[in-house]
Amino acid sequence: MPNYQGVWDITTQFQYAAEWPQPFPTDLGLFAGGVTVANIDFVSISSLGNASDFGDLTQARYNLVGLGSSTRGVFGGGDTYDIIDFVTFSSTGNASDFGNLTVASYSKGALSSNTRGLFIAGSNAAGALLANIDYITIASEGNASDFGDTTVAKQRATGFASTTRGVYGGGTVSGTINVIEYVTIGSTGNGTDFGDLTVARADPATFSSSTRGIFAGGDSSGGGTANEVIDYVTIASAGNATDFGDLLSATRNAAGCSSKTRGLIGGGYQTGGTTVIQYVTIASTGNATDFGDLTGSGKANLGACSNVHGGIA
Repeated sequence: MPNYQGVWDITTQFQYAAEWPQPFPTDLGLFAGGVTVANIDFVSISSLGNASDFGDLTQARYNLVGLGSSTRGVFGGGDTYDIIDFVTFSSTGNASDFGNLTVASYSKGALSSNTRGLFIAGSNAAGALLANIDYITIASEGNASDFGDTTVAKQRATGFASTTRGVYGGGTVSGTINVIEYVTIGSTGNGTDFGDLTVARADPATFSSSTRGIFAGGDSSGGGTANEVIDYVTIASAGNATDFGDLLSATRNAAGCSSKTRGLIGGGYQTGGTTVIQYVTIASTGNATDFGDLTGSGKANLGACSNVHGGIA
């Protein structure tokens, strides 16, 4: 539905608005869930400003992940659930059931092309590390299928994609790791070594254009030490990450989404939970800039997706 916004003047009883109704954004970034949170926020990625309410997940949960096509946003896992939810980007509203992951799990990674979404590794309900990669066809509701495995069992690795290649990096095994791996999205198979991050860390916020992928912030110790480092890689060329710049403040357990030109880092923990959204221009290098705020109080361990990211042609 359109996002009707305006200011009602009780005295004159006239409605003032720049546009009535205001067109619904076509470059949506969604931020969903978090600790004890079910709500989904949305922003227009090309604009600056605070987030607005989109709707709710089918289940409040945290440590979930998001991915998207040009028409659908999908959120999977979290807490000890096997839930996969979806929303339609073109209208606000609550999420609907999509299907189930192959294993109830949390602290996964996620990435997608315009047709296929991948859910990567994580931990099961007993806390055991997983190596499995699941995939779904975004346009068709149903349960996830097995895609392959990561090189080692891990949790808290995060990812992004070009139209053909998925890349995921960081995470924890016995401690934080700097490993980056890749897969070919259109096929099935195990992950392959890509290179290394500049700093070992878990839960970096990740996003991409069609050519360049970004890892932003994360947990350096695996136990709550936030960092401010932003790295980038060229998705088509395996190799080690390069320094991009720094976040506004050291941030961990944030979520990332993007257009093909601008990346957003939303929420997470700094000295405490934060609602701050930061942004960078993907094609350049430099430090992050303030974008606005998420709704509600500080949000962390949330999932994010967009309908205009680098995995969409």
